[in-house]
Amino acid sequence: MKAEAGNSATSGEAATTGSFRTDVPARLDRLRWSRFHTLLIAALGTSWIIDGLEVTLVGSLASVLTLPSTLGLSPTQIGEAAGIYVAGAVSGAILFGGLADRYGRRKLFFATLGLYAVATVASGFAPNFFVFAALRFLTGAGIGGEYAAINSAIQEFMPARLRGRVDLAVNGSFWVGAAAGAAGAVVLLDTGLFSPDWGWRVAFIIGGALALGILPLRRFVPESPRWLLIKRRRKEADDVVAAIEARAQAQHEDAAGTIVLDPVARVGWFALFGVLLRRYPRRVVLGLSLMSAQAFLYNAIFFTYALVLTRYYAVEEARVGLFLLPFAAGNFLGPLVLGPLFDHIGRRIMISATYALTGALIIAIGVLFTVEALSAVTQTLAWSITFFVASAAASSAYLTVGESFPLEVRASAIAWFYAIGTGLGGIAGPVVFGHLIASGGRGEVFLGYALGGVLMLAAAVVAAFLAVSAERRSLESVAAPLALRDV
Repeated sequence: MKAEAGNSATSGEAATTGSFRTDVPARLDRLRWSRFHTLLIAALGTSWIIDGLEVTLVGSLASVLTLPSTLGLSPTQIGEAAGIYVAGAVSGAILFGGLADRYGRRKLFFATLGLYAVATVASGFAPNFFVFAALRFLTGAGIGGEYAAINSAIQEFMPARLRGRVDLAVNGSFWVGAAAGAAGAVVLLDTGLFSPDWGWRVAFIIGGALALGILPLRRFVPESPRWLLIKRRRKEADDVVAAIEARAQAQHEDAAGTIVLDPVARVGWFALFGVLLRRYPRRVVLGLSLMSAQAFLYNAIFFTYALVLTRYYAVEEARVGLFLLPFAAGNFLGPLVLGPLFDHIGRRIMISATYALTGALIIAIGVLFTVEALSAVTQTLAWSITFFVASAAASSAYLTVGESFPLEVRASAIAWFYAIGTGLGGIAGPVVFGHLIASGGRGEVFLGYALGGVLMLAAAVVAAFLAVSAERRSLESVAAPLALRDV
């Protein structure tokens, strides 16, 4: 172990070289749940609710945007706008994820939510397709950055014994917004309340205004103490933890463990890939498998379900939102109910089980759809049950990527896995399903369901062999910081 240079620094100074001892991570892990943790989730986790609201509203209003009295978009332009949003999310995740590791979590989750909110409000005033598409790109960039900065911050603040259930619940809260968006679409498509000219604009303006309303809540959220440590800002890290401890009683009173850190220079892009591929090749395969499979499944089935309802079950466009409500309820309740099992039973068993069960259910429902054994109501109920499990599986992908890599590159790793998974599954899914649905045949659509099911089953096999037993363990023991010198 290196000499602990810098330990002689006064409490207000930060050593610029040498190793130092700290108990900050252990102190965070032994805290009881407190008002601080609740406010943290309210300030950061609500972004997922806003995202779900906006995405669902946009999907439900797609047909309205084709009217000559609105933007007069063609079906091709509707698809292009959706692809541009995904491209923005991918780009924003990579850009803001790297910045979050370099400049801190706190600065970035102000910037990302601000960008998202302003671009969403501005979308409501778009005069034509080109302006609308550009604003959709910026909206996507903001939400992509949110995924990286906020997932890393929440994981770094949560006590180890609760990290799994909290992370799953936060990611699952997207579906609270989706339910609100589905209900809002029913209202906004009712021309007795809003004319087609203004209904879609109101949807964007409301979504952006809600996001702006969250910004003040984030003022109280401190910088991640773990991130402060790797920047050698030890006094600030200690002060943040002490302030939380003043409001949150420790789970147990025994002495917290200590680790020795010797932070190095910032990890650049090339060094990042070296860390991921050389140190954690198995975890890279695991992360890509989980992220890609769930992205294909969700983007293929959820974002094309409105087309299935209108084409195969003759559901009126104005009533599509009503069928999305139970679907969203299942997606939200799944992570909430199953989340504690990821901490008690363990990551490997639960990730493998949820992915495998989802894959089997998707294929079974696809068979029933093909033989016309389902109605709009029964297929919606079947999807609600299936995605009760699938939502927990999908949320566990973000949990896995976040806790499987070192502190210095955590936000960047989340960003890259989100970007690659979304690029592979999020773009391919709607394209494949769009063509299959356009063919008009149920058998062709079943091929899409079967492909999604097979991908989930394959990811379950990968998880069974490669998943990391991270339950109730500190982040530092799951993936040692690059700066770690001794425990």
